[in-house]
Amino acid sequence: MTYEILLALIAFAFVSSITPGPNNLMLMASGANFGFRRTIPHMLGIGLGFTFMVLLVGAGLVQLFDRYPVSYTVLKVASVVYLLYLAWKIAHAAPAQSRDATGSPMTFLQAAAFQWVNPKAWAMALTATTAYAPGQTLNAIIIVALVFGAINLPSVSTWTVLGQQMARILTNPRRLVMFNWTMAILLVASLYPVLWPG
Repeated sequence: MTYEILLALIAFAFVSSITPGPNNLMLMASGANFGFRRTIPHMLGIGLGFTFMVLLVGAGLVQLFDRYPVSYTVLKVASVVYLLYLAWKIAHAAPAQSRDATGSPMTFLQAAAFQWVNPKAWAMALTATTAYAPGQTLNAIIIVALVFGAINLPSVSTWTVLGQQMARILTNPRRLVMFNWTMAILLVASLYPVLWPG
């Protein structure tokens, strides 16, 4: 991998990791509802789960879609259904005074597994492994995965911090409900590229 490709990969990893998407919107909602510390397993699940996903996609999982196109359609439907379910959960999160008793943030394994039905994660993994892994060699795939592992976790964590800071103005239950509904609507809106591609 040349120096120029590595720099381009770093820029792509940063921009794609820091911009809004399902992971970041859910982390922001979790930071606001549960705080930074309780959201750490969710953040680690995203960072490590996505890194593992890049490795598997680069190792040839994408060939499954080429060979069996219906599998991509199945994945797309599963992604949409699961994201709608998560949006519903965010919209109906417990008010501030009762969230500790009735709600819980996403676990490490849930967040890692979510990467496999996250449309943005698939787009990032496919782009990264096809555009920035010259020759699709194992060494190049590992470098791509490591770069994403190093950049993704700090990038997505900023959304948890943002949500945690917003919690200061979300002490009123009505404001928290409005915030959660806004996050849910934005999560559903993030499905636009999946439902109506280019």
